[in-house]
Amino acid sequence: MADESVIAMANKLAEECLAVQKETGEDRLFMQVGDVLGASSQTLEEAFLTAIRTRMAEQNGRKFLANKLRTHRAAAKDG
Repeated sequence: MADESVIAMANKLAEECLAVQKETGEDRLFMQVGDVLGASSQTLEEAFLTAIRTRMAEQNGRKFLANKLRTHRAAAKDG
């Protein structure tokens, strides 16, 4: 397990990367950042990729739930 400072750096970098991805539309930018990190620190690379993947998973989960609720409400309104 990485120390707290590495995790904090990875979390901050993950948030920044997701913001850049959103603005630029490059949805795989995090893979390039991971490669850059891995060239000098496998520990930071792993922490960063974990931080990115958990945030992306959360975003996907929220989208899924929003779509389910939208579909349910539309069906209830029509039925």
